[in-house]
Amino acid sequence: MKSGEVGSRLEQFPRERLAHLPTPLSFLPRLSSALDGPPIWIKRDDCTGLATGGNKARKLEYLMGAARTEGADGVITFGALQSNHARQTAAAAAALGLTCDLILVTNVEYWEPAWDVSGNRLLDEVLGARIHIAADEPAAVHQLKILLEAAQDDGRRLYVVPIGGSNAVGALGYVGCAVELIAQSNNLGIHPSAVVNATSSLGTQAGLLVGFQASGSPISVRSVNVSASEERLQFAELRKICDATASLLDVPPPDNDCLRIESGFLGPSYGVPTEAMREAVKLLARLEGILLDPVYTGKAMAWLIHEIREDRLNKDRPVIFLHTGGSPGLFAYPQFLTEHPDH
Repeated sequence: MKSGEVGSRLEQFPRERLAHLPTPLSFLPRLSSALDGPPIWIKRDDCTGLATGGNKARKLEYLMGAARTEGADGVITFGALQSNHARQTAAAAAALGLTCDLILVTNVEYWEPAWDVSGNRLLDEVLGARIHIAADEPAAVHQLKILLEAAQDDGRRLYVVPIGGSNAVGALGYVGCAVELIAQSNNLGIHPSAVVNATSSLGTQAGLLVGFQASGSPISVRSVNVSASEERLQFAELRKICDATASLLDVPPPDNDCLRIESGFLGPSYGVPTEAMREAVKLLARLEGILLDPVYTGKAMAWLIHEIREDRLNKDRPVIFLHTGGSPGLFAYPQFLTEHPDH
């Protein structure tokens, strides 16, 4: 199947046009030269718009389309206190005139004073979301039940957006991104070996895998784990989302050997900063003027830098780094990011 046919199949699903697409695919000359490895290109999904951009905009186009189709007058979702997903969900709801309830969990094993008041947490308030704080996942699930029951009693209908926007409907957004990347690569005359991205809730990775395989593209997906979930549980969830997404599109699901989750760059836990992340964030900022984030893209870029320094990637084939956004998170880590300012 050609990528154009995959794109045509996406048109059957309800969709709200929220993102600025296509996002740029740009060469990183100074980073490529500094690392002396393969040519590095960057897919700028930090430029999707929707309250500072990010990968959730693509997912939310389809999720909000489903919410509208179901007659919802509001949405509700979960995330960590500094969740990029929560911020973009609040922005999407505001743009569509829907209410937005955010259940934010505080059990990340790291804290700075700015965490409670800056970054995404500040933007959630600015965007008008109703914030509900939960100590952990069980408390968040309990809060969800209470809010859904209250909405039902009031005659309202809330659409539940999954964590990270990661289910088959949300993953359709990254099937579309795969189609977009194939077209851009062809137009630029490049033949990338892989797309590198950060993965946690797995929907972005699943969408890319389904999109590339359905289009017959040889581009592999190297997804860097930033979640504290057990590897076997992650793989099972990734398999589940891939299968469900492929089923929606009526295409064959990707093979198990394509489902790769790269490890070793999480650090102590989700959201806990690392030295490798800090180096990666500062390196890209100072060489290319592009801001990564501390939780997702900084750790994924740290993995890519390590792989190039260890000479593990083919120097003759370009690699694409998928920038999934998240720069507001930088403002929640001022102490860590300004330590050792000359390093």
